[in-house]
Order: sequence, then C-alpha cells, then structure tokens
Amino acid sequence: MTTKKERAVTLLSGGLDSATSAAWGRDQGFDLFALTIHYNQRHQREIEAAKRVAKFLQIEKHVILDVDLSVFGGSSLTSSSLQVRHNVPLDEIGKTIPNTYVPARNTVFLSLALAYAETLTAANIILGVNAADYSGYPDCRPEYLTAFENLAQLATKTGVEGKTRIKLHAPLMTLNKKEIIELGTLLGVDYSLTHTCYSPTADGKSCGTCESCLLRLNGFQEAGLIDPIEYAKT
Repeated sequence: MTTKKERAVTLLSGGLDSATSAAWGRDQGFDLFALTIHYNQRHQREIEAAKRVAKFLQIEKHVILDVDLSVFGGSSLTSSSLQVRHNVPLDEIGKTIPNTYVPARNTVFLSLALAYAETLTAANIILGVNAADYSGYPDCRPEYLTAFENLAQLATKTGVEGKTRIKLHAPLMTLNKKEIIELGTLLGVDYSLTHTCYSPTADGKSCGTCESCLLRLNGFQEAGLIDPIEYAKT
C-alpha cells in the first residue's frame, strides 16, 4: 500500500536559498507545489531561474503569479528612482534595513502561498528565509513566522473549522550562507541554475558587488566550493 504524501507549497524565487529549501522539502518527502511571484522586480531573471530549479527538482505543478509591486515602489528592487547598494562591507550587511527591502513582501508572498495551500488542502508552506545570515529584513525573523502561523489559523476556513493547521517550514532559519550551501550540496542542488543578484548586467551576469552577491560569494568561499554562476566582477 502506497502512503499518500503530505502536500507543501514551496515559495520558489529562483535564488540559492529558495532552491535549497525546496530541495529540503523534496528530501523530507513532501509532494511539492511551487509558487513563484513575478512582482516586476529589477532582477526578473530570477523567474527563469525558478523555472529551471522547478524542472530540476521535478516539481510537477509550478505556478508563476503576477503581482506588480512596482506600482507602490519603495524599494530599489521595484523603483527606478532608487539604486541597489554595492560594495557594502560584509560586517556592515544586516546592521540596517537596506533599500532592497520590499515593503511587506514576505507578508504578500506568504498570503498568496496560504491561499494556494488552502485550495490544495496542503498543511505546509516552505520558504527559504534565514535570520543568521541575511540583509536585515524584518520579515525573515522567527517571531514573524510564528505570528503568521497564528494568523493563518484565524484567517482561513480550514483553520477556523479545525481541519488543517498550517505549518511554516523555514529549514534555513538558523543557518549562515556557508551552511546553506553545504546543505544544498548535500541535497544535490545544482546552483548553476539559480540566480541571486539584485543588479544583473544586460547580458545576464551577476554583478558580484550587490549585498546578495557578496553574501553568496562569501558563502561559497567559506564552504571551500566554487560558485558555478558567472559574475561581471568578483
């Protein structure tokens, strides 16, 4: 007799962290349903990366949803009037909230993932946030995820009726970038398929100098591994 797998919605941006957390979900035996949000971000190349990762992980159902957050702006990722920061010293990253923070992005994304999960009768949502090695975003903290789990019970039919208790899985929460890369490597993630850069060049290369690139490059260096993607500058 075959045991039916538990379903999980995995938020898949196409970056290193979301690819690793999705691979973790696969390794845990979840039946994965990927959700990618196209929010008119500056680094839209990550959408194609998400497609590659979903195919690599053999995720049968991959939804790409258009939600144009550039209408609001307020971030260097969604507004042309703000510029992504470059060459920030590593020990300064995370001390202040950078302008790459997109207002309420994870709340918007998790709300959409919650809606998708409820239609699937899925009790699990996987996301790649981490509080140990990140850029200072307030919606990447454990207390935020706990609060959202509580909200999910109050705000959904399945929660109110007591049929399903939504669980958020953030397997990378306590890991730094080195540890995330080591985990992904162990799980067989092909990081050449991913895109992390916030400010890619016209020909698609990662800049190598934005905060996201700097954290990624440092993580590979500390792990003693070669980053397989191309950079304009390292």
